[in-house]
Amino acid sequence: MATVNPYLIFNGNCEEAFLFYKSVFGGEFPYMGRFGEMPSDDPNAPKPSEEEANRIMHVSLPISSETVLMGSDSTSQSGDVVIGTNISISINTESTGEADKLFDGLSAGGTVIMPMTKTFWGAYFGMFTDKFGIGWMINFDEKPQ
Repeated sequence: MATVNPYLIFNGNCEEAFLFYKSVFGGEFPYMGRFGEMPSDDPNAPKPSEEEANRIMHVSLPISSETVLMGSDSTSQSGDVVIGTNISISINTESTGEADKLFDGLSAGGTVIMPMTKTFWGAYFGMFTDKFGIGWMINFDEKPQ
C-alpha cells in the first residue's frame, strides 16, 4: 500500500524551516541534500549559482511512524512559489507498476512537470499538477534506505 506525505516548497528558507520543525517534532534528518550536490550527466549543463547551489534540493524529517515531512527550495528554473500553493502530496509506492498506475490516473487531464523516470537518488519518480490544480509527486524507492 502506498504511503502519503506532505511535501513543502520554500523560497530559499527550507533549511531554516526544517530546523524549526526538527526542534518541535524531534528526530533526525535521514537526508538533506543541496542543489550544488546534484550530479549532472550533461557536461554542458549550467552550474547553479552559489546561492542556488546552497538551497535545499530535498530534505526529509520523520514526524511519526507513518509520516515523513519533506521539503525543498525553489530555484530560478522552478520560479518563486506562492504561499498557499507551496505544498504537494508525495506518494511512496511499493512498485514501479503501482507508481505508473497512480501517475497515469492522477495526472490525466493535468500538467506533467516531470514524467516518471529513474533518478540519481535511486528512485523511480515523477511530478505533475492534476486537473484540479493539486501538486503530486509519485515515488518508488528502488534502493530503500
